[in-house]
Amino acid sequence: MSLTLSVDGDRWRAHLRAVADRTPGLVPVAKGNGYGFGLGRLARRTQWLADGAPRDPDRPGPPQCGDVLAVGTYHEVAEVVQRYHGDVLVLTPWRPFGAALQIDPAVDPGLSGRVVHTISRPGDLAALLERQPDARYVLELVTSMLRHGMTPRELRGLEGLTARGRLEGVALHLPLAQGSHLSQVERLLTDVVAAGLPTHTLWVSHLTADELERLRSAYADFTIRPRIGTDLWLGDRGALRVTATVLDVHAVERGDVFGYRSRTAPKSGHLLVVSGGTAHGIGLEAPTGDQSLKSRAASLARGGMDAVGFVRSPYSIDGKQRLFAEPPHMQASMLFLPAGARVPEVGDEIDVRVRYTATTFDRVVIS
Repeated sequence: MSLTLSVDGDRWRAHLRAVADRTPGLVPVAKGNGYGFGLGRLARRTQWLADGAPRDPDRPGPPQCGDVLAVGTYHEVAEVVQRYHGDVLVLTPWRPFGAALQIDPAVDPGLSGRVVHTISRPGDLAALLERQPDARYVLELVTSMLRHGMTPRELRGLEGLTARGRLEGVALHLPLAQGSHLSQVERLLTDVVAAGLPTHTLWVSHLTADELERLRSAYADFTIRPRIGTDLWLGDRGALRVTATVLDVHAVERGDVFGYRSRTAPKSGHLLVVSGGTAHGIGLEAPTGDQSLKSRAASLARGGMDAVGFVRSPYSIDGKQRLFAEPPHMQASMLFLPAGARVPEVGDEIDVRVRYTATTFDRVVIS
């Protein structure tokens, strides 16, 4: 009776361990809906990675996976700190207002000591240090994304501020566009070195394994901390399966009226009522960013189909995606099966193709 994410536990855990083993300094990212798994579950799994990481105190090397967990916002900190015992890096930059002020050293010094803030404006660093003189922070340098971050000039202008508190490194948030970002990172690292900052740690996202290896070789005196979310938690899609339950089946003839909007069946077949609706994220497709002619043509085609009531759904039966009979309801959807197609029974499970970061599951089952 639910939209379910089923996980092949052995295969998924093997994938997580493999990513951790081949990525020195890995910082798992758990934000938003927890990539479909939920933040609490990913916090526990990060602790599992940390507990299983090999440690040799007599041999220097990169930080161990699991010593830091990155979350998206300050609201998410409370959801992970009870399930994970290491440090928490907040990716959204600190501001002198809002949820950031809930991390109060006067109220919970233990928690505030575990949180690493991201600073993207010079004035915010001064305000943070005034509020918490021993604050831990990373300085974000603006990249071609132009989302958050300081310019190289602002970085150089911090002067003696970075001698206060605990500067944990410099952060770069790179775009997802295809092509290598290594030249941009190298250019920005030159600015970091020129600023004379008392740190040799770089927190970075969206670099390939090859790019990370080349970066480590070129800047051997720097500690590289790759922040990875999607490729870690969702990197082995074969370990994941999403299913919905068939809740009802109705035979229809051409012209029969159905649904909230009193649409008419275009031909004979069956209506299927299945679990999963807008409350789960079904039908609320997030933009993909694909600007190709093929993608644009597909969008136009979907728009034309919607105008006459034929829209391909993410639900599949016998390997074929079926059409929505009408827009999804809040917790259920109606599908149209033409005559001749195999009709599932009530209670059967059917496959659903979803965007994990935009979907809320009723159940997550890990074997």
